[in-house]
Amino acid sequence: MREHLTDPYVRRANAEGYRARAAYKLMEIDERDRLLRPGAVVVDLGAAPGSWCQVAAERCAGGRVFALDLLSMEPVAGVDFLQGDFSDETVLAEFERRLEGQRVDLVLSDMAPNISGVATADQARSIMLCELALDFAAKHLRSDGKFLVKVFQGEGFMEFRRAMERCFQTVRVRKPGASRDRSTEVYLLGEGLCG
Repeated sequence: MREHLTDPYVRRANAEGYRARAAYKLMEIDERDRLLRPGAVVVDLGAAPGSWCQVAAERCAGGRVFALDLLSMEPVAGVDFLQGDFSDETVLAEFERRLEGQRVDLVLSDMAPNISGVATADQARSIMLCELALDFAAKHLRSDGKFLVKVFQGEGFMEFRRAMERCFQTVRVRKPGASRDRSTEVYLLGEGLCG
């Protein structure tokens, strides 16, 4: 708890009005890879509490930002929030209705499972969420669209990376400075759908 309260990114998020320190991870990756642009259509999977949505809404003026999550989320100005499981057909159909036939420029996923404390089970659930997000991205992105996903290194990581490499022309690894050093999290960025 003390580490969290003294964390410079937590303090900065509180001072600047972001809901979580994760906002700075997306900002750093965006500054390097130029993911967010005015007019873009962006989907944030597992969006709660909403810090990535806040960044996307700020940087995609004139575009559309959709947020999907099982959890409830306080509204974010300029963000269309849909509560539910994005892999559920009913939720997916409602999302597609709201999308109104548009293709998506960027799919974001900062999802992580609820931690049980059993490392192998937690890692397996994390990879499963990544696979669901990849499937979603492959179905909804424009041909030149991009997919940014949080992945924990460990069992299944290399297999998931290879799955991304089959879907995208380029896949890059990003470890933003706002990620804690001891965390095994990295972000994989896929660009340009194959086929």
